[in-house]
Amino acid sequence: MTRRAAKLVLPLALAAAYAAPAPADAHHSFAMYDSTRLISVNATVKEFQWTNPHAILIVITGPDPGGAPAEEWSIELPTSPGNLIRLGWTKHSLKPGDRIQLDFNPLRDGARGGSFKKAVLAGQVLTVNLK
Repeated sequence: MTRRAAKLVLPLALAAAYAAPAPADAHHSFAMYDSTRLISVNATVKEFQWTNPHAILIVITGPDPGGAPAEEWSIELPTSPGNLIRLGWTKHSLKPGDRIQLDFNPLRDGARGGSFKKAVLAGQVLTVNLK
């Protein structure tokens, strides 16, 4: 390789690296949730998964005095742990065994899952208001 060609290699490599498209941030739709319905339940936190791209809350509802059996629900929070931190949450905001009043939009297909709207824990309201 000539000296002139060697001088061109690094600038061309840098230009190619900067010209390459940046990876797009993948994100999924919340269309799987029925935003016209709001379910409100008393529940016990089983697990709070502080993971990207969205934190997940696993809760147990029931059994209730009316005879409905205990059920496990998976509730997706609508944002990432990084955004939750900026909203005042921590990975310890909800702990296994916490008794909460939980509001969420259910899955359209009837499975036991939903999109988190609000939780009340010992009088403290936990929300995810992204606006």
